[in-house]
Amino acid sequence: MAADAPAALHLLREGELTVHGRLADASNAALYCSVALDGRTAQAVYKPVAGERPLWDFPDGTLAGREVAAYELAAATGWALVPPTVLRDGPHGPGMVQLWVEPDPGAAPLLALQDPQGPEEGWLPITHAEVGGGRTALLVHPDDRRLRRLAVLDAVLNNADRKGGHLICAADGRIYGIDHGVTFNTEGKLRTLLWGWAGQPLPAEAMEMLAGLAGRLAADLGERLAPHLTAAELAAARERVAELRGTGRHPLPSEDWPAIPWPPI
Repeated sequence: MAADAPAALHLLREGELTVHGRLADASNAALYCSVALDGRTAQAVYKPVAGERPLWDFPDGTLAGREVAAYELAAATGWALVPPTVLRDGPHGPGMVQLWVEPDPGAAPLLALQDPQGPEEGWLPITHAEVGGGRTALLVHPDDRRLRRLAVLDAVLNNADRKGGHLICAADGRIYGIDHGVTFNTEGKLRTLLWGWAGQPLPAEAMEMLAGLAGRLAADLGERLAPHLTAAELAAARERVAELRGTGRHPLPSEDWPAIPWPPI
């Protein structure tokens, strides 16, 4: 259903939410739900604002709105990288509701540990990792166009938490990114595992996408993001797009902020 965004968004906004359980590994309240409307049913994740833990670097009660803003911006890229997401009332008050995307158990891995001397063909290095006994290995991800698109999106979102577990290989062949509550900060906070292209020239499709995004951020997209972000955060998003277009390159890890999220998986 993720491929039919209008239908999915209508179901998520108007359907009846039924909570079935809690995702125990989530740092904030994340509830596994079904949503039903006119005989149609889908699974979803519901993150009520009331279940958000306070953070020192993000205003209280804003994570759900940031998830919706991340979806709106991702949808504007035309790349369908984030499952349909809405902000609505639910059994535990207002919160983010996102279409559940089931991982494909037969999908190829997106992370691997390889010889520390260098990645195998078709893989890109992230960082060296300790594997016990005083040994190290090279943590790598595939040189995959879908992941590269997500790396560009994360640079625009200023995503502070792109863990491996936030990447889902779906049965439709897409890779979806989830968990975008800590995005759109005005300070540089990019933390990700997708560093394999750091410093490399952006592909032509990314440059074309960024040009279109710049125009939409100044118009309809900016209007849709405004209810979820401060004016300064929206301006910072425009500045990140302008910087990416100006350099024409994937960003490098910051020297002032941890480049890898913890835990990484």
